[in-house]
Amino acid sequence: MTNPNHPGPHPGPHPGTGAGALPAVDLRSDTVTRPGPRMRAAMAAAEVGDDLFGEDPTVRALEDRLAGLFGFSAALFVPSGVMANQIGLQLLVGPGEELVCDAEAHILAHEEASPARYGGIQTRTVAADRGVITAAALAGVVRRGNPYTLGTRAVEVEQTHTRAGGTVHPLETLRAVRELTARAGVSVHMDGARIWNAMVASGTAAAAYGATADSLAVCLSKGLGAPVGSVLLLAAEHLPRARRLRHGLGGGMRQSGILAAAGLYALDHHVERIAEDHAHASLLAAGLRDAGFAVRRPPETNIVLVEAPGAEAVVARAARKGVLVTAPGPDVIRLVTHLDVGREACQRALEVLAAVRIEVVPGVRNFAPAGHL
Repeated sequence: MTNPNHPGPHPGPHPGTGAGALPAVDLRSDTVTRPGPRMRAAMAAAEVGDDLFGEDPTVRALEDRLAGLFGFSAALFVPSGVMANQIGLQLLVGPGEELVCDAEAHILAHEEASPARYGGIQTRTVAADRGVITAAALAGVVRRGNPYTLGTRAVEVEQTHTRAGGTVHPLETLRAVRELTARAGVSVHMDGARIWNAMVASGTAAAAYGATADSLAVCLSKGLGAPVGSVLLLAAEHLPRARRLRHGLGGGMRQSGILAAAGLYALDHHVERIAEDHAHASLLAAGLRDAGFAVRRPPETNIVLVEAPGAEAVVARAARKGVLVTAPGPDVIRLVTHLDVGREACQRALEVLAAVRIEVVPGVRNFAPAGHL
């Protein structure tokens, strides 16, 4: 059945397709989604004002809704997840102070050294299985400061974990981390860029996750399918400084209610349907295993990581056949499902990737994945 909230056909081909070709199956990221007609209509109809003066009613509505949903006293709409994370970290950790996170955290691998560059923050890392930080791992790392030792000011956790393949921090694990840090006088920032996926996969309420962090960054332009924007959830006492930090980082916007309206629409229509993305990821993983690929682990959410020697060649050949994936490492490809990729598109991706593997690996037999999708 057609989803009335689905954006519908793309107006033109994606990169990697030629004139007259089928639209590409774009599995590079869940950030590639495009707003559909109804979301665009909501954006066009948004009531707006100057947000830098605090006068945009649609932005205020989005901030109030998310603060209430996650149990925070304030929220701040910002252009990007990176900005939301960096403001959140600077509110909790001062220049020359220490932040603890896992060694594969997004804030270290994909945010241009921003904690050090803009916040003067020292980071210390822990090894985390599948990206999940535990209280046991932190117990020997979090330290109290003294005149001769730098103490830990905050711990950062990522929900879901991007580089680990969309893994979910269990709620009880987060609660244990919160209990340990509270005893040590240490704050917690959660990078919740894909927290919607975690909520749908685990059945955990937003407020339960919110109770485990002092600040929480949530993204609107990944699983929710809005075109732009993230929201930082925080204590109201920190909001004036957060607004100043946003302005200093170039994130002060004017009639940004046009963007906030897309987020409000997505909250109304795109949360529950994330379960479809998870189902498609599981089906892709099963089909890829049957095609001879080594899938790292069954996906918990919408990210599939596959061991693929010569990954860049696989990516390039698949793109020429109209299937777009990425290579986060020399022997790994990544596929991310989202609301613009349905079952038929996943079927085509499987067929193309199986054919590409035959081209890249000599002696591999043909494969027909139709039974999975």
